[in-house]
Amino acid sequence: MLRTTIAGSLPKPHWLAEPEKLWAAWQYEGEALVQAQRDAALAWVKHQEDCGIDIVTEGEQFRIHFVHGFLQQVEGIDWDKKTKMGIRDNRYEVDVPTVTAPVKRKGSVHGAQAAFVRSHTKNELKFTLPGPMTICDTIADGHYGRRADMAMAFAEILNEEARELEALGVDVIQFDEPAFNVFMKDVQDWGVVALERAIEGLACKTAVHICYGYGIKANIDWKKTLGSEWRQYEEIFPALNRSKVQQVSLECANSKVPLSLLALLDQKELLVGAIDVASLDVETPEQVAQTLRQAMAYAEPERIFPCTNCGMAPLPRHVAEGKLEALGAGAKLLRRDLGVT
Repeated sequence: MLRTTIAGSLPKPHWLAEPEKLWAAWQYEGEALVQAQRDAALAWVKHQEDCGIDIVTEGEQFRIHFVHGFLQQVEGIDWDKKTKMGIRDNRYEVDVPTVTAPVKRKGSVHGAQAAFVRSHTKNELKFTLPGPMTICDTIADGHYGRRADMAMAFAEILNEEARELEALGVDVIQFDEPAFNVFMKDVQDWGVVALERAIEGLACKTAVHICYGYGIKANIDWKKTLGSEWRQYEEIFPALNRSKVQQVSLECANSKVPLSLLALLDQKELLVGAIDVASLDVETPEQVAQTLRQAMAYAEPERIFPCTNCGMAPLPRHVAEGKLEALGAGAKLLRRDLGVT
């Protein structure tokens, strides 16, 4: 009960990439880079274990970005053909690569990485992949014509990758879909359909992570426009509750999400974000436990997995370490209060 996990990313050590920065360039190349990435992944796995995190990740230490880390091993993308595009419904505008032909994996993308981490931990292992809708909101379409069609094409190759990861011993495969909180109608029209195609045939646990974004300025500024209550989840939770995905990861700590919305997911396990990734303040175990207690008013503790709101890649390393410690300690405190182990 109350088994802990994290949303995905963790800060990269200064010797791997420039800290506290998204899209930071690697400090090494070739085999030296692979060894540095492995060292970073092992350091974070060990810290998670020490903090009492039950279901660990490699912290996305092998990827510069959670979407492009996958796309770099996909054919059909012209990385030199840049298209200016508004990301997350024009929250910010960037030049992105363009899909110019049918997409296809060049080979296994994360298999070697997952196998390496699997061999170094006895804990359950979660691996994160970008969701089909979020991929389509992060790369330009110069081939398919409709986002829904491109999403289904990516869903098929994501499913190929996920099946390989499962075969390597990954216990939970999570698809990151922050775009679900932006394009709510599309989620209901084709987003959930694409997600179900991505998880098709998997026997391991499947999860979808839906947050309000990293704790970067663009996202923090956007959150200020959302009003006194953030009710985006209300529009998409019914469709997700009917879907085949087993777990939903959501943002609860220091957010303006009415936790009563959790009642709309009565058929799902809930990864309850009890760690605020948009603040440098490290939560106390008591604060973590209190967030989880509030969630328990709308979901049985057997369905609750204490988690972080989102990835912690942009945070200072010592802050992320402290937040992991608080997450593990807070869940332990609540389990003690409930009289369970």
